[in-house]
Amino acid sequence: MQREQFEIFEAEKLAPYAMKSRDSAGRKHHEKEHPFRTAFQRDRDRIVHSSAFRRLEYKTQVFIYHEGDYYRTRLTHTIEVAQIARTIARALDLNEDLAEAVALAHDLGHPPFGHSGEKALNEMMEGHGGFEHNRQSLHIVEELESKYPDFPGLNLSEEVREGLEKHSTDYDHPELPEEKKKVSPTLESQVVDYSDGIAYNSHDLDDGITSDMINIEQLKKITLWRENIKNIDLSGKKLDFKMKKYQIIRTIINQQVTDLIGQTRKNLLEGGIDSIEKVRSHPSPLISFSPSMQEKNQELKEFLKKNLYRHYRVNRMENKAKRIIKKLFSTYVSQIELLPMFPDNLREGTPKERLVCDYIAGMTDRFALSEMKKLFDPNEKV
Repeated sequence: MQREQFEIFEAEKLAPYAMKSRDSAGRKHHEKEHPFRTAFQRDRDRIVHSSAFRRLEYKTQVFIYHEGDYYRTRLTHTIEVAQIARTIARALDLNEDLAEAVALAHDLGHPPFGHSGEKALNEMMEGHGGFEHNRQSLHIVEELESKYPDFPGLNLSEEVREGLEKHSTDYDHPELPEEKKKVSPTLESQVVDYSDGIAYNSHDLDDGITSDMINIEQLKKITLWRENIKNIDLSGKKLDFKMKKYQIIRTIINQQVTDLIGQTRKNLLEGGIDSIEKVRSHPSPLISFSPSMQEKNQELKEFLKKNLYRHYRVNRMENKAKRIIKKLFSTYVSQIELLPMFPDNLREGTPKERLVCDYIAGMTDRFALSEMKKLFDPNEKV
């Protein structure tokens, strides 16, 4: 199918409030359209082929990579978010390609060691612009990736870049200028916000159980767990706990996605949303859970915060991670000549603190640990 044919297909088949590829606000740097791929399909492919995307394989979700091969990494989490986002977008007749592109890029800016690494970098960058991983994701796709001779970054469509800039969850609180706050993001971007939450809550629960930080008695406190284990038990199938756990996690995800689709359809109907312009001007998110599911989801988040994210083993990992990030930052800033890109590849006019921040943010967990050894272990080769 030619690109023009695909664009006609979108116009005919997608909902009137979906973002159509041919209506994109375009790219910062003009490029000739591709003969076979739409703008958002092209964005998705550029993200997948980026260096930052590959590095997600060895970046922490909750557990540092050497804690075990089973646990989620930023890459597996990202793939799970994209899968959930596509399912929701398809059910709502939205643009799957745009939702997928935003989902695949939403964590590109995460530094090593998860949110503890982000906190450490933000503290070290106080007075120098701070650090926030959504802004870093945008910085990567607009400036830091270097694969094209005619422009910096990946030159993604405006709608994908907006989705990164406005990505909002419990952990993501983008700081936006007032004029951008007045314009709501596309429904596809809002879908990614919720898909991110569904993925990390459900799968952090899975990893927490596998790590033995969460036990069966504690699980009984969670409404979503109780509801779904009851349904599985009523099926009469005799399952071992490993299989039962997988089935419960799977059904929790399905329950949340199904509720989200149903409630969002209701929101769109009640709001009289029949165009992308009405989406843009709507004062609040149109993608949402029902009130009852929102309550259950909040209960799950509070449970994970208390029993997993504040577990002493996670606290130890975070403490270690912060010390590593801060030590690397202080060392590089005080002796900029230790940076591998010194002196030829330092970006002219960029403060050394931002150069160091960008360098550390791009590290994987294992590379950061390797750098610590190279800098401070006299027996380690440099």
